[in-house]
Amino acid sequence: MTPSSPIQLSLPVHLPDDETFNSYHPGGNQQLIDSLRLAASGQGERITYLWGPAKCGRTHLLHATCALAADSELKAFYLPLGIHASMSPAILEGLENLDLICLDDIDQISRHPVWEEALFDLYNRVDESERCRLVVSARSAALQAGFLLPDLVSRLNWGIQYQLHPLSDDAKLAAMQNRAKVRGLELPEDVGRFLLTRLARDLRTLFEVLDKLDKASMVAQRKLTIPFVKEILHL
Repeated sequence: MTPSSPIQLSLPVHLPDDETFNSYHPGGNQQLIDSLRLAASGQGERITYLWGPAKCGRTHLLHATCALAADSELKAFYLPLGIHASMSPAILEGLENLDLICLDDIDQISRHPVWEEALFDLYNRVDESERCRLVVSARSAALQAGFLLPDLVSRLNWGIQYQLHPLSDDAKLAAMQNRAKVRGLELPEDVGRFLLTRLARDLRTLFEVLDKLDKASMVAQRKLTIPFVKEILHL
C-alpha cells in the first residue's frame, strides 16, 4: 500500500464539531450553501471555488461540508493549505479516490511552483474521476490569487465560483444567537449588539468571544448580561 492511499490519509487538523451547516447563518449565501450540501452528498458541481476575506466564514463552510459528508458515510478530507510549509505536496496524491476533498486557503501556495503543479495535477485527476467532488477556498477570485502557473489559473476557473457575501449587523447578531443556542446558551439581543459595537466585527472573533463567555457563564452560573460581559472581557 502506497503512502498516498486514501485509507492511510489522516486529517492534519481536528475538525471542530460545532462548525456545521446548522451553526452557520446563511445571510446572502444560501445558494452557495445549497451547492455545498450537494457536494457533500456526492452530487452537483464537480468543482466549487469559494472566496472571501480572512475570517469571513470560509473555513466554517468547508468544515461543515466535510461533516455532512461524514454523516452520510462518505470519505472526506479537509486540508488547510496555510500549513503547507510543514507538509509535502505529495499529500495531494490519491485524493481523487475520495468522495470529497476540501482545500482551504489555496492562495497560500501561490508562487510555490511545486505546490502549484501538484494542485494542477489534482484538478485534472478530479475532473477524470466519477465520484470525487472538490471544494476549494481562497481570499480572492482565481484570477487575483497570484498563481504563476497559467494552466492552474485556467483549472481554478473550472466548475462554479462563489463570493461569500458579508453579513449585515442584524445577520451577525442572528448568527451569534444561533451559535449560542446550539451551545445551550441564551444571548440576549442587547448583549449581542453590545459585543458588535465593542469588538472586531468578523464572525471568527465574535464566535471565539462567545465561546469564552459560554465557559465563563457555566463556571460562574450566571446569565449573559452586559455587566457580566464587561467583567469577563475587561471592557
